[in-house]
Amino acid sequence: MAMRQGGPDPKEAALAEARCLNPHPEQVTDPEFLSSEFFDARDAVQVKYEMVRKVQAGGAPVTEAAAAFGYSRPAYYAAAAALEQSGLEGLVPARPGPRAGHKLTGQILAWAEEQLAADPGLQFLRRPRAFKHYDRACSSESP
Repeated sequence: MAMRQGGPDPKEAALAEARCLNPHPEQVTDPEFLSSEFFDARDAVQVKYEMVRKVQAGGAPVTEAAAAFGYSRPAYYAAAAALEQSGLEGLVPARPGPRAGHKLTGQILAWAEEQLAADPGLQFLRRPRAFKHYDRACSSESP
């Protein structure tokens, strides 16, 4: 994290918390970012937006613009599509990790509910072998 005289930079901390901190601001070589305090190479959303704008409004070639902003051609196309589809919000990186439950299928949940109805004292988190019975039951039902 960048340090200012007297402590950490609050803008950098805010960008990091918002998942908008550019991990490689030193790779941004666009002249506007190097010559103006308005442009901040640490702000990934601003960098991506300006990269797309440079191509769409400024007529710069994609390869040249992507390189000047520290991104690849595929990253440019992803940013342009995200901007088109969702506006500036589309340029904010998504939260990492699963978006929803992805391990418990409806079939497994139905089986678990049947087991709990049959034995309300059953606690699956403390008795993982109960799921082994489910695995065996499913295997024997499979052709």
